Amino acid sequence: MLAKVNSCALVGLDGTPVDVEVDMARGMPSISVVGLPSAAVKESKDRVRAAIKNSGLRFPGQGRLTINLAPADLKKEGPAYDLPIALGVLAATGQIPTDELDNALILGELSLDGSLRHVRGVLSATHMAAELGYDRIYVPAVDAAEASLIPDIDIYPIDHLITLVEHLLGLDAIPTFDRVDIPSDERLAGYQADFADVKGQEHVKRALEIAAAGGHNVHMVGPPGAGKTLLARAVPGILPDMVLEEALEVTRIYSVADMLPEDVPLIRQRPFRAPHHTISHAGLVGGGTVPRPGEISLAHRGVLFLDELPEFGKNLETLRQPLEDRQVTISRASGTMCFPSNFMLIGASNPCPCGFYGDPVKACTCSSAMVTRYRQRISGPMLDRIDIHVEVPRVDFDKLTDDRRGEPSESVRKRVQAARDRQAERFARMDGSGRRLLNNADMGAREITSIAKLDSEGEKLIRSAMQQMNLSARAYHRVLKLSRTIADLDGSAEIRPQHLAEALQYRARG
Repeated sequence: MLAKVNSCALVGLDGTPVDVEVDMARGMPSISVVGLPSAAVKESKDRVRAAIKNSGLRFPGQGRLTINLAPADLKKEGPAYDLPIALGVLAATGQIPTDELDNALILGELSLDGSLRHVRGVLSATHMAAELGYDRIYVPAVDAAEASLIPDIDIYPIDHLITLVEHLLGLDAIPTFDRVDIPSDERLAGYQADFADVKGQEHVKRALEIAAAGGHNVHMVGPPGAGKTLLARAVPGILPDMVLEEALEVTRIYSVADMLPEDVPLIRQRPFRAPHHTISHAGLVGGGTVPRPGEISLAHRGVLFLDELPEFGKNLETLRQPLEDRQVTISRASGTMCFPSNFMLIGASNPCPCGFYGDPVKACTCSSAMVTRYRQRISGPMLDRIDIHVEVPRVDFDKLTDDRRGEPSESVRKRVQAARDRQAERFARMDGSGRRLLNNADMGAREITSIAKLDSEGEKLIRSAMQQMNLSARAYHRVLKLSRTIADLDGSAEIRPQHLAEALQYRARG
């Protein structure tokens, strides 16, 4: 007898339909799994056999059992096929009705006792099921809250194989899962640092406020202990809260990467990722035999902080394309996958190997050649993609011991939110081109031409700066975007010369 169960494979961040076909035929006792299964999928036959027997059901002891995962040219990996395979076996042996499986999608890893374990990518699978018109999906109970973020499909939480079998036989119906209440846009607590905790460095805070208002990249240069890391960790606290669309994007990435916290079905806080400089290429941009999201995708809609920026070496060059396209493309022999990577890059570095070049207190011990080699670890094209370059000097003793707290992140965030609101209103008035812009850093050349116009005095200033600072065409456009953000923070409809002058000072690199 032949039975078919609907399941799903993950290709990048998207779900792809997979038909789990189970055929029971006469012949010598054997079990074969075909359809490009990975080792974890091949082992599912042993988990399924134990789970069925330990649930008090009958596993066929005679005949040839063939399990096909179609389409056959798509690599299948992971244990999520356990439950659909088990149901296929039960349907092929006449223990459950087949018509109950026709318009349902099924996912789940089985324990040997028949209980269900968590699987990754449930959000993507549920999204695919809703788009293809499935009316229900059966998932492990621990993943039901995540699946319920997708509307227009019934979610059935399963904690044990026998529970699902009784439901399909009409003996004990499983109630659908009540959808989780999506939190309001109230301010969320729990960010790692507050601007009020940072002593001094007012000009750096100003630069980071501008960066947050427009989504711009930042490079901080200063001696050890100046507060670069603390400043970077405070940036998520001044970013606006994610809207629901952004939260779903981030949650989907973390679900596919299997990094979604068990008690957090929807990620509402901006991500902050700070990988060590020894990270591999695949760990940073994504990859692997079956490509997974890397740190730049895990930082999507948030902050990617690279401390000791020159130490990242050649890995830095792999960020050039994602910084321009806001996504990373990973090509393999089996196909090409794209992961979103729209993040704020914040880099921190010392001015020299010893860290004290130009320091007024401690003398630098590096030769000029050592300083030059150290700085050349970050290529010119990479630095050209960073909008704001700011020095972070040593903090004076008087400022360190001052008991007065600085301006809190909440106050800064309100100004950032007001600037982002102006940008959103402006982008909404533009003719649609298929691109949804969220901040000034997302603008392309066409949007810059219509939005970041300069008056005659501003044109004279930028012309002089292009000649004196040897700015590239990319740097020219980035200066205009940065000027537009500064004007938004100032509440100005036009870019004035003082806005452009401030933007230009952030392009200077010592």
